[in-house]
Amino acid sequence: MNGRHQPIPQMLPIYPMREQVMFPHMVFPLFIQPDEMPLIEEAMRSDHLLGLVMCSSNHEPLVFQDLAKVGTVCRINQVFRFPEGGCKVVVEGIKRIRLVIATQMSPFIIAKVNVTEEQDSGGLVSEALVQSVNALLKIALAYGRPLPGDVVKMIDQIEDAGRLADLVAVYLNLPVGDQQRLLEILDPLERLKEVYLHLTSEVQKLQVRGEIQSDLAKRIGRTQKEYLLREQMKQIQEELGDEDPRQAEINEFRKRIEKVGMPDNVKSIAEKELGRLERINPASPEYTVARTYLEYLCTVPWSRGTQDLLDINLAQKVLDEDHYNLQEVKERILEYLAVRSLKTTTKGPILCFVGPPGVGKTSLGRSIARAMGRKFIRISLGGMKDEAEIRGHRRTYIGALPGRIIQEICRVEANNPVFMLDEVDKIGQDFRGDPSSALLEVLDPEQNYSFTDHYLDVPFDLSGVMFITTANIMDPVPHPLKDRMEVIHLSGYSDEEKVQIAFKYLIPKQVVENGLEGHTLEFVEPAVLKIIKDYTREAGVRNLERQIASICRKIAKEIAQERTARRAITSADVEDLLGSRKYFSDVAGEEDSVGVVTGLAWTETGGDIIFVEASRMAGKKELTLTGSLGEVMQESAKAAMTFIRAHAEDFGIDPDFFTKSDIHIHVPAGAIPKDGPSAGITIALSLISLLTRRPARRDVAMTGELTLSGRILPIGGVKEKVLAARRAGVTTVLLPERNRENLSDIEENIREEMNIDFVSSLQEVVDKTLLPPRRCTPTEPFADHSAPSFDHCP
Repeated sequence: MNGRHQPIPQMLPIYPMREQVMFPHMVFPLFIQPDEMPLIEEAMRSDHLLGLVMCSSNHEPLVFQDLAKVGTVCRINQVFRFPEGGCKVVVEGIKRIRLVIATQMSPFIIAKVNVTEEQDSGGLVSEALVQSVNALLKIALAYGRPLPGDVVKMIDQIEDAGRLADLVAVYLNLPVGDQQRLLEILDPLERLKEVYLHLTSEVQKLQVRGEIQSDLAKRIGRTQKEYLLREQMKQIQEELGDEDPRQAEINEFRKRIEKVGMPDNVKSIAEKELGRLERINPASPEYTVARTYLEYLCTVPWSRGTQDLLDINLAQKVLDEDHYNLQEVKERILEYLAVRSLKTTTKGPILCFVGPPGVGKTSLGRSIARAMGRKFIRISLGGMKDEAEIRGHRRTYIGALPGRIIQEICRVEANNPVFMLDEVDKIGQDFRGDPSSALLEVLDPEQNYSFTDHYLDVPFDLSGVMFITTANIMDPVPHPLKDRMEVIHLSGYSDEEKVQIAFKYLIPKQVVENGLEGHTLEFVEPAVLKIIKDYTREAGVRNLERQIASICRKIAKEIAQERTARRAITSADVEDLLGSRKYFSDVAGEEDSVGVVTGLAWTETGGDIIFVEASRMAGKKELTLTGSLGEVMQESAKAAMTFIRAHAEDFGIDPDFFTKSDIHIHVPAGAIPKDGPSAGITIALSLISLLTRRPARRDVAMTGELTLSGRILPIGGVKEKVLAARRAGVTTVLLPERNRENLSDIEENIREEMNIDFVSSLQEVVDKTLLPPRRCTPTEPFADHSAPSFDHCP
């Protein structure tokens, strides 16, 4: 029976080869030792079939993993036994086989195998390759490469690409590893391509060797001479063990790929790209693109990270050293460290610090990194409009780079840093994409373990990164992004807290930064309080630090001019150094007025007081609103007017007051835009004060949203508004009843110092704010004498 059509059993005896790879159609003699005779006898019983498989180990006993996965099933054609034992066996390769599992390892190997069928290799490409290989073989023969005559004749007659590749591979004298790789290539066309590359290299070496050894009998052109000398130098470098720079770079990349600890899928891509780099001409632009890509793949810290400091007491000490108060944030970080000490695979939290400027959001992220022993990264998202800033550019673009996420992680060389995304509420959006949507994957612990940058195009695990975002307000942040973050609100500081921060942090820092370490400089507490109240108006401490720095610079100037420098800064010195006071907030001393009510507002910079003024004049039911009011605030004014008209008799107001009157409501500081519903009860009270001629107490401030049914709804920013009232000298603050639970956010000393009342109806607000009506005589009656004017009442 022809061996190529002989059925191959599933179980075959296996002979391990160590110095030669057996190919199909190849005839090869095996010299069998006496102790290996049972294997041959088993093969003779198995239809004279024997599996020859490459073995990578010389140690005994062999294990199945030492055997290559692909081998060749051979037919035993002849057996010559030796008198002293053993034999010579002539085998002929039939087909490739793939080892599945070994069923026996001793005294010889029997394995279950699968036969791999040869694919069809016809077509123009195949014919062209066959012709090219034949031509190269003839060139090799011309340069003295010895081949048996029958082999040359056989090669001329072979048209099958797979068979030609196997036959030529036998006579190429390739290293065993290269032979095994050729055996494992199942596609005949691909196998012949690989053989063609090896044959081309062999022919080039033969050409160079022949040219070096032969005398140059005739003159050659300059280009040919340079090529010959370059090839001679390459040959000499190979003999001396030196490498050319390009090959040295390739080898360096290969070492880095092995060393960097890439995941298996990334490693395979890197090795494929490295093979492509070897084949590209260094002068080609593609060479630089491929090299840069490999550089980034080898720079990414796939498995490198910092060791967390899990000492909670030390972390507490570090956080307290850098920031005053902020207990909620500190408690959350300590909780995370406690969990990390119990479970090492905890995913990094996604925190969002929300608060006014200057309260320490950004610097808090740096302190958290120091407390945990991690690297710190900060990027600003303010004004970012290009999605590629987050996800990177596709490699098809010239100058493409990874996104800022991957770039920064590569820079710090750690896969678990503290990553701060500043100003998340100020992200832009245009035709280049929506960066906030790109952040949805980054800031989701259920997705970011396989974050894929467009440039790298391979997944990278971000689950170990602690992401911290900051914002002044959460309204502009898209809801899906907001839902992925744990929001922690940072309130503004009270005056007492600012004093403590100034003495513990700001003054020592500015003394050092302005070179005053050798000069004894002390700030007295009244001086710091004066700076806080008269020269700053903020929820944070940024401007406070600027004013302290300004004083320190002036003291440094005095020292530089060799004048007598001050050593203690008093309240008088503050005014002398900083000039006249900039802010006047004391409204308690002003006169109580009709139609003028003090309200409380929340801004991005913290709490502030506002005044709502109302005036009445002859007209025809027109309501005028001024003061740069937003749509929501205008709607609050209209709702207040509607409620008062519907309940005029309850407040002692003529129900027809609006019939022949115009009402004008104004909120001063008209250059500053104002919006929001929390001024509802303030506007309503200014109208009631105007229409009943009852003055409003200036030392009472209020905030709350008023509905058409008279309900007072809760508001936000309670602490900031109470602090603003306190700075302004207000003694009583009226808050909605449903904000009672926010009372715990306010320090106890402030609650004791101020009278904080909670109201649930507008009538309660009237009773607590309006004084008895003033008695006066109208001076200018309206045309019908029905609506007197009180514009000249004292």
